Amino acid sequence: MISLDINGKRYEVDVPPDVPLLWVIREHLKLTGTKFGCGVALCGACTVHVNGKAQRSCQLPVGEAQGKTITTIEGLPEDHPVKRAWILEQVPQCGYCQPGQIMQAAALLVEDPTPSDEKIMKAMEGVLCRCGTYPRIMKAIRRAAKEVKKS
Repeated sequence: MISLDINGKRYEVDVPPDVPLLWVIREHLKLTGTKFGCGVALCGACTVHVNGKAQRSCQLPVGEAQGKTITTIEGLPEDHPVKRAWILEQVPQCGYCQPGQIMQAAALLVEDPTPSDEKIMKAMEGVLCRCGTYPRIMKAIRRAAKEVKKS
């Protein structure tokens, strides 16, 4: 039995320790906001926070996640500056990549509340958007950074 702390709740799952965390989150816990994209940690759709750091859940064995604090898109508060900025800047088109984009951006702003454009681009380069809303993603992160800076 593996014990997980996800979004402030304790879960017990009976899975082998090498199962990717993504599949436990989606299939066992039914938290479907975290998306499957490529399965090899190149697209970022499966990004979650593990102990506050952005991590690709498709490549993280659930056994390695035990004892760590995990946050999925469902666990990020609705009034989070990044979520608000995403809406205000009308970022989503198809929306598939948005959970990963938002989780990556939120982790960036914890690490650096006033990132340069270069740092934003570097942090976000591994999270792909098939619709190409990158200019709106940049605007949303800049907007969220201003809000984070005020608080």
